[in-house]
Amino acid sequence: MPLKVIGAGRGRTGTVSLKLALERLGFGPCYHMSELMQNPQHWPTWERVFDEQPINWEDIYKDYLGAVDTPTDFFSSELAAFYPEAKLILTVRDADSWYRSTSATVWSDEVQSRIVRGGPAAALMMKLVAYHAKRTGLQFRPGKMPTREEAVADFIRHNEAVQREFPPERLLVYEVKQGWEPLCKFLNVPVPDIPFPRANTTEEFQARIRNLKLQGLSE
Repeated sequence: MPLKVIGAGRGRTGTVSLKLALERLGFGPCYHMSELMQNPQHWPTWERVFDEQPINWEDIYKDYLGAVDTPTDFFSSELAAFYPEAKLILTVRDADSWYRSTSATVWSDEVQSRIVRGGPAAALMMKLVAYHAKRTGLQFRPGKMPTREEAVADFIRHNEAVQREFPPERLLVYEVKQGWEPLCKFLNVPVPDIPFPRANTTEEFQARIRNLKLQGLSE
């Protein structure tokens, strides 16, 4: 089943909430970094992607109707060409708020040491980090993550590039705090009679990492 929705927004822009919303609207399963981590059979294909070798995107996405978050956001152009009927959603938020959230979560020293460099997918994560650095120019080294100025500038560049590339009829620029209405209108589906999902706040993310530390699951 081909992808119907491609998330072009960076991580920490409400991508978990969007994943849950898309699945509620019938665009699931929805791929996310969490799916990548839970499916080791995808890792060799992603390694080839990060090594810039040709792959068939269906090897990763064949069982999904939606895809959001990293590393999908790196490949919105390629995926949009491969799935020409898919719509794109660019999740956005205030750039400084995004940087504070990212620094406190996925770029934190604890996450970098325990998951990126020390977890079961460490080899893949290091390839992802190297690919991200090559693609953006941002430097990711132990004890030296991108500065606020560098990261915010890249965040803004990315969002502007996506908006230049895709026409409004194919792209929704979206903040998850807007809730169901713009999302459902764009996807031409009814608005559900339930609250919009809110998930993976900075506090929730940090609590999960503390739980991993207590259980020793990432050693």
